[in-house]
Amino acid sequence: MNKTAERSVVTELLADVKLPEMARARQIFDRPVIEDLRAEVRAELSKDEISSCIKPGMRIAITSGSRGVANIALVTREIVGFLKEKGAVPFIIPTMGSHGGATAEGQRRIIEEYGVTEEYCGCEILSSMEVKHIGCTDEGHKVLIDKYAAESDGIIVLGRIKAHTEFRGPYESGLMKMITIGLGKQQGAEVCHEAGFKHMGKLVPLFANAILEQAPILFGVGLIENAYDETCVVKALTPAQIREEEPALLIRAKELMAKIWIEDVDVLIVDKIGKDISGNGADPNITGKFSTPWAAGGIDAQRSVVLDLTDATHGNATGVGVFDSTTRRLFDKMSFEATYPNAITSTVLLVGHIPLVLENDRDAIAIALKSCNETDKENPRVIRIRDTMHLDEILISKALIEEAREHPNMEVIGEPMGFPFDPEGNLW
Repeated sequence: MNKTAERSVVTELLADVKLPEMARARQIFDRPVIEDLRAEVRAELSKDEISSCIKPGMRIAITSGSRGVANIALVTREIVGFLKEKGAVPFIIPTMGSHGGATAEGQRRIIEEYGVTEEYCGCEILSSMEVKHIGCTDEGHKVLIDKYAAESDGIIVLGRIKAHTEFRGPYESGLMKMITIGLGKQQGAEVCHEAGFKHMGKLVPLFANAILEQAPILFGVGLIENAYDETCVVKALTPAQIREEEPALLIRAKELMAKIWIEDVDVLIVDKIGKDISGNGADPNITGKFSTPWAAGGIDAQRSVVLDLTDATHGNATGVGVFDSTTRRLFDKMSFEATYPNAITSTVLLVGHIPLVLENDRDAIAIALKSCNETDKENPRVIRIRDTMHLDEILISKALIEEAREHPNMEVIGEPMGFPFDPEGNLW
């Protein structure tokens, strides 16, 4: 049987699936925000315990990660400017473990697409996958960090603090993880990941504390975002304060996280995933689709569908494996060379698995609906989101409208309409 025939058989099997009409709904979250971010960053950097670390002539590395952190270029530029005013010589290093295809060029390209360029920030970017062995943890693990950082006079760790996608602990995604995984590059990240995510809650602080003691880390700058991906907290922290205060900042970050207020659905549709959105392409703290058993949360969806990759992910489809169905469009964009280094380094191969691949959006959604068990096929409970970073407006099926109207944090703002498929069965 040729591929054309195979495709027609699958499409025929799905032809009778009834797709529900969908209505736009607004979700409401708390929205604290910093109005003058530049002034806030400067105020934090001007604290005596922070500014006193900087001496004229010091060559200082500033970390830059692979996530779509709000205002990351602006905050980086302000740190660079402050260091220059103090007579230091700053430079930026990409710090993202194995991301960017585990290449120096790929990692530099990622931060430049976030606006962290030499021209904008006003200093050199030094990107390398080379690491230096600086010591060992208390348990004897080899500690590796970025070569340029190891050879600098000082390191400033800049990063967002938020819930991790694979494990739970007092330190999850944040400064301690940036120190351990980001600064470790591919080789250092691999050493830490070797024991698996079951132990990451212990290993992240174990490695980070060793690096804090053995590398010239001056201070950290932690950022927290509200549910609308706006910067709402900036904290400059000494090494001791990173250890002491990051757990409380993580709790605050979790309180401010966006979520899908309706938690029990038949099918979740995610338009796009990407490394710019989440380490897992789509944040499982929202979707409920985790690739390890060491974290939990999010909604309860019997089936999940992903339709496409973001442009900024450059073919890195990490996280696609937790979905039940996807499209040929996504599959054709997927780069194994960009995706597999993350799976190999993290030891979580599920993130690179391939779901059922359907010819178009309509069939990818239909197969999820058809395969649901013990549901009302005439009135399925379906939610569609743009991605897990944009949850202020979502689409809900007719079966969820009354529930949304009764929810104190939701508003129905549109009439139910059918999916606007084009003649090829796609939404775009």
